[in-house]
Amino acid sequence: MVHNLSDSNSILGTYLSELRDVQIQQDPMRFRANLERIAEITAYEISKKLTYKTIETETPLGIASCNVLEEHPVLITILRAGLAMHSGFLRYFDRAESAYVSAYRKHTTPEDFEIYVEYMAAPLLDNRVWIISDPMLATGNSMNTVFDALKRNGTPKKIYIAVAIATQEAIERVQKHFPSSTEIFVAAIDKELTAQSYIVPGLGDAGDLAFGEKV
Repeated sequence: MVHNLSDSNSILGTYLSELRDVQIQQDPMRFRANLERIAEITAYEISKKLTYKTIETETPLGIASCNVLEEHPVLITILRAGLAMHSGFLRYFDRAESAYVSAYRKHTTPEDFEIYVEYMAAPLLDNRVWIISDPMLATGNSMNTVFDALKRNGTPKKIYIAVAIATQEAIERVQKHFPSSTEIFVAAIDKELTAQSYIVPGLGDAGDLAFGEKV
């Protein structure tokens, strides 16, 4: 199931516009802040899908019945571009455990590359709810490679994928690779993918814009 958050108007559109704007992108702090705010909105939408339990909470004047999360998800981010979105998710799921996976493109030509995972730090993953965040879902190959690395450490109860911008091609590739119950939350879906696997109109390289150009 794919949830395109741009299908309805909200303040998300403002943050997404600023994220794409080549002038506003000159401010890395603003760029990171917009990724964080998009992640916060997405976290709220995903929270509606989770399981809750009712507890009795003592107030200064009595007892209130409150619905709270039955279990906290594992927040999984793909380094390094995903760090800003991860911060946004942690503001909403502030008791969640975190997992970090380093995945990178190794190019043989400007058009051809393979995805390598060289580092992973994760809590217990088996039978847990996973939320995997990454700003861009261009081809879907990085997301699929990361999933293959993660599932060696456990089988998820449920997976939610959260991205800022995706292509339809990538969404379809991920849907074929992930469990059929996986839900994808995306702020926008762009149509074009260049020969170098960049999304058009997209926003450029999210990692470089957030944290500086790689050498």
